[in-house]
Amino acid sequence: MIDDVWVRDEPLSPCTKVCQIHPEMRICIGCYRTIDEIARWSRFTDMERREIMEALPARAPMLAKRKGGRARRHS
Repeated sequence: MIDDVWVRDEPLSPCTKVCQIHPEMRICIGCYRTIDEIARWSRFTDMERREIMEALPARAPMLAKRKGGRARRHS
């Protein structure tokens, strides 16, 4: 018996399993999606998903690194 692998013809989820919403920017610090994008991901069309995936890298610089805890004490 041969098991065929089911391949989806749609963008995979950008989820990195680091699910934490930045308190000010309101985007996930792991995948850079908004809460709305995360909630609606399964209902987006392939085109909408691709557009979001293309926009995600530009969102990374929007997240300022926090200066708290150990980093703050050593600066």
